[in-house]
Amino acid sequence: MRSLFSVLPSRRMHRPASLRAAQGGFTLVELAVVLAVIGLIIGAVAIGKDVQRNAEYTKIKNKFVDQWEQAYNQYYQRTGVVVGDSQVSPRIMVNGAAYVATGTNPVSGGNMLTAVEPAPVCAHAPAGNADVRDSANAYVATTNDLRLYMTRAGIRMPPGRAEGQEDLFVYTDTNGAPQEIQVCFQWNRPSSAEGAGNVMVLAGLTPDLARMLDQMIDGKPDAQEGRFRLRGIANGTPNGPGVQWSANNTFGQGATTPTATGAGQTRDEEQVITLTAIYKMNQ
Repeated sequence: MRSLFSVLPSRRMHRPASLRAAQGGFTLVELAVVLAVIGLIIGAVAIGKDVQRNAEYTKIKNKFVDQWEQAYNQYYQRTGVVVGDSQVSPRIMVNGAAYVATGTNPVSGGNMLTAVEPAPVCAHAPAGNADVRDSANAYVATTNDLRLYMTRAGIRMPPGRAEGQEDLFVYTDTNGAPQEIQVCFQWNRPSSAEGAGNVMVLAGLTPDLARMLDQMIDGKPDAQEGRFRLRGIANGTPNGPGVQWSANNTFGQGATTPTATGAGQTRDEEQVITLTAIYKMNQ
């Protein structure tokens, strides 16, 4: 009599061919389900990146731009003048004390159309010079020092990049390259292209960040109208069409046509081009 162990292998060997074939691979339905799951995962990752970037831009608005506006307004409430203005002989202009110190008026007769703006008030010498300030006015340390003004008035500044670098904010652009925002305050004469008055100057904004900030502040991304606009863009015709923000995130730093709105260089290793915007203050 054969043993049980000698019988079992023969039974396994004589299984139907259809059963052995069914156990050898996946069905089309199973493959379709797997591919669908993979597609959902890839889509979720892509959407997650967009959500993360939007959250970062919202953080820049809430934790940096808005808090610097609040710090500016608190300075006015505590001192009665805007940042850098003279409390004895106010000019109602950022760094207006520079005129008082010299004992001269900006221009004779009070006509401010051709007045030379005082140097902007910054916490650090602006990188790139013309990116933040008027090229005719140099930054003077301890004279137009934003951090020094705020500290003397007991104003709590936004955390910014780090202690002593409250005027800076670091973020990454869509290519993963590091970018840095710098905030300054300055006065624009009435003939300034982007409008007159005291403004916050924000340098280092990628095009998509600038558009999103404009959308959140003014309700529409228009580069020439509203409180938030592109620096150097003149006021438009009343009730006329607006102006799009320059370039987009396909342009790299040093692009030869930064004012175009079409496609630029699309190399992923490039640092995205940055723009400078002005944010008109209420005081």
